[in-house]
Amino acid sequence: MSETVPQVDDDSVETDEPKQVNKVKLGANYWKLWTSSVISNLGDGVTMIALPWLASAVTRNARLIAMGPVASRIPWLVFTLPAGVITDRFDRRKLMWWAQTFRAVLMFFAAGAVWYYQSTLPDPDEVQDGVVSENAAIYGLIIAVSLLFGFAEVLYDNSAQTILPSIVEPEGLEKANGRLWGAEMVTNSFLGPPLGSVLIAVAFALPFFFDAGTFAVAAALIFFLVGDFKVKADGGHEPSERVDWWGEIKEGVRWLWHHPLLRPMAIILGIMNALGSLTFATLVLFAQESLNVDAYTFAILGMSGAVGGILGSVTAPRISKALGSGMSLYLTLITAAVTNLVIGFATHWTMVFAMFAVFSFSAVLWNVITVSLRQTIIPDHLLGRVNSVYRFFAWGMMPIGLALGGLLVSGLEAAGASRDLALRSPWWLASAAYVLLFVYAAPKLTTAKIEAAREEGSAGASLMAEDGGSLIGRARAAPTCLSFGRWRLRLRWHRRRMRRRQQRTMLLEVVPGSCWRQTLAAGTRGWASRWPLRPP
Repeated sequence: MSETVPQVDDDSVETDEPKQVNKVKLGANYWKLWTSSVISNLGDGVTMIALPWLASAVTRNARLIAMGPVASRIPWLVFTLPAGVITDRFDRRKLMWWAQTFRAVLMFFAAGAVWYYQSTLPDPDEVQDGVVSENAAIYGLIIAVSLLFGFAEVLYDNSAQTILPSIVEPEGLEKANGRLWGAEMVTNSFLGPPLGSVLIAVAFALPFFFDAGTFAVAAALIFFLVGDFKVKADGGHEPSERVDWWGEIKEGVRWLWHHPLLRPMAIILGIMNALGSLTFATLVLFAQESLNVDAYTFAILGMSGAVGGILGSVTAPRISKALGSGMSLYLTLITAAVTNLVIGFATHWTMVFAMFAVFSFSAVLWNVITVSLRQTIIPDHLLGRVNSVYRFFAWGMMPIGLALGGLLVSGLEAAGASRDLALRSPWWLASAAYVLLFVYAAPKLTTAKIEAAREEGSAGASLMAEDGGSLIGRARAAPTCLSFGRWRLRLRWHRRRMRRRQQRTMLLEVVPGSCWRQTLAAGTRGWASRWPLRPP
């Protein structure tokens, strides 16, 4: 499956009074990250419709259809743990920038290849009627792009989740995550799919060109995050240059495995994601053949997740406070069991739309609570690794679920079951499994245990701040800098108050091997910007 004391403004005066969630500002860095995520998720929403529709245009085999999502999730199984080590050793902002840039180039290449073979593909409306054009090159492209895209996604998502505590106060994480999830739901599931169906009608390649552009814009926004987001090792010193991959991975695994709350939570989420993938593997075939939907209706069906997700992201902190964190997580499991059962018996797409919306509401509730909890209780120098271990359980089960989904449908057909019965069976199996999962989770995810872990994590963060300063303060004080071979671009802000006005100085350095600097001076009322010139 796949919160908030707002950040204190730079000019605010510290007091001993408790911070109010609705009065704290999230800050410019958060909104840059938010905007970047919204734009890239809009492209993802477009591709979410285009990619399976393209796959169904070259094959109708359930196992081959499922292999595309399987390829995109394999990196979560094989690369998640090393990605955690990388996230804890390098500047997280730079990792996010490189990942987004790589995805932009990759998607542009895919768009060009689809455009080249456009004339050999059936029209999107013909795909619904079962018309296919067996094209091994296009199918191989889908698998390769899905696999490479997955590796970049692993690195980006892990870096994005671990960078958020550096720009938002711990008390504000639920609100910040809620707004982020809500915006992503709007663009990924509400705006992206219908836009994707419109673009597909024009040309199969057009959605992929659009997605490449969104990743390029998102990378530019990440570039302008201000701060030093390279993690300090325990004790505040720089990590050693030599990377002990296995040793550092084991440190993250041990921390999570010995945590009485995060270990069962990771296992439960892994099973939940496997069950979700089990049903998603053949969703496009279920929609086309059992629900009789066309490309546009399939896009509307995908929007259902946004409807519930938006409501969940807005109301999650309030629901968690009213019901308690434990009861809120129970609600997610119970809702999943009911909605999967109803979808399995549905004969019209509107019923499935309603069930998707209800399930997405509960899924976002789970995400907001658990992601914020992890960001609060895991030490910063371990956050990347422990988060990657957690996501290894959570996302690593997805390719297994996807493969089982395709095998289940094919196996039932081979055993003599009707096509319709085979396509409905994953939903019924998932419903029964969610009931068993609730029985396992009930004694382990209680509100008392969750709140105790959260208080312990907040106390540890307070001690760290007293010892070496808060993460947010450290990020703001440090410069923005990106390296490109022998070149380095560095942006640094400095503030100081002079009587009744504030002076803000911005220093931009473009540094090649010979280390030169260019300057430009400009000023406005109450502000000053300087670009100092120093001789080589």
